[in-house]
Formats: sequence, C-alpha cells, structure tokens
Amino acid sequence: MPLNKQLLEILICPQCRGKVRLDEKLNGIICDKCKLLYEIKNDIPVMLVEEAKKIS
Repeated sequence: MPLNKQLLEILICPQCRGKVRLDEKLNGIICDKCKLLYEIKNDIPVMLVEEAKKIS
C-alpha cells in the first residue's frame, strides 16, 4: 500500500481533528481517540466519518 508519508503527516481525523496512524494490516488509517478505521481504496484514504468503520 504505497501511501505518501507526507500525506500521512498532514491527515487528521475529520471527526475529532486528532492524529491518525496507518495500519497496513487493516488497510486503513486509524484514529485511536475515536476508534474509527478509515479504509484505503485504490490507494486513496476515504476520510469520511459516515464511511468509517468502528473498531474496538
């Protein structure tokens, strides 16, 4: 999953505006504060709260 490191540095959670991290196992970007997974589809992170998946 080739995600630009600069892009990852500027991405924030659209819900809480907090930091996010890449999780290659789950193929997405995770906000630990909100417990949300933003999936990466076709190498593009889908940063929409309504499309994010709740994780535990």
